[in-house]
This record gives sequence, C-alpha cells and structure tokens, in this order.
Amino acid sequence: MAFELTVPVGSSGRHEITVAHEHTAPHVGSGKVEVLATPVLVNLMEAAALNAAERFLPPGHQSLGTRLEIRHIAATPIGMKVIATAEVTQVEGRLITFRVEARDERELVGDGTHDRVVVNVARFDQRVQDKVLQR
Repeated sequence: MAFELTVPVGSSGRHEITVAHEHTAPHVGSGKVEVLATPVLVNLMEAAALNAAERFLPPGHQSLGTRLEIRHIAATPIGMKVIATAEVTQVEGRLITFRVEARDERELVGDGTHDRVVVNVARFDQRVQDKVLQR
C-alpha cells in the first residue's frame, strides 16, 4: 500500500430509510412477517459506514465490507423511519473498524461492529477479472 489511511477515529456517518414493502422480510426472502428484514438492516449499517469513511479515501480506492457482527433486536413495521449510524473506532493498516447501530422512531433496532478493508479499485477489478477467466 503506497499511502497511509487518514480516516479519523470518531468519524461518523448515517443512512436512513422509511420502511416500505420492499424492505420487509417476505419481500427479500428472509421471513414471513411484514417488518424490516435483517438483510436490509445490514445494508443500512454498511451504507452508514460508507458515509463515515469513503470521503477520506485517496482517489482510486474504496472500502469493501469484510465482517459484520450484529444483533437485530427489535422489529420495525412498514411506515416507520430507521436511522443507521456508524462510527470509526479503529484504523489499522488498510482495515477500518466501525461501531454500528440502528434505531427506529421508538427504540434501538440493532447494533454491532463492522470491518471494511481499503483496496485499490484497479488492482481489485483485475483480480476479479482474473478469477472469471480461471473458471
């Protein structure tokens, strides 16, 4: 890596949605109850982490999610807003660690930790193309 990450510990980001049918467990195939689906909660948390860190990355680089450990502890019905937040807790080499949480209009919906690794997009894309060619 020819650069040093300058993502500040404490940097934060957020992402929000109002739960609609397309965000529910039956729609995404993760359950039968019309509430916010866990895969959508994961997406919200990842989007919040992107908003916390991507603006600090050098040109030609992006972060990729490598680990997400969360609890989904409360159901959120259609029509209710959910706000996910992420805070950078550690930067080590190319690895950025976040504390993530999501709240709806009434309570904590989920929380956990998330890791993202910073990659050079051109080199990453080349490795992906090499993998396709090796099939």
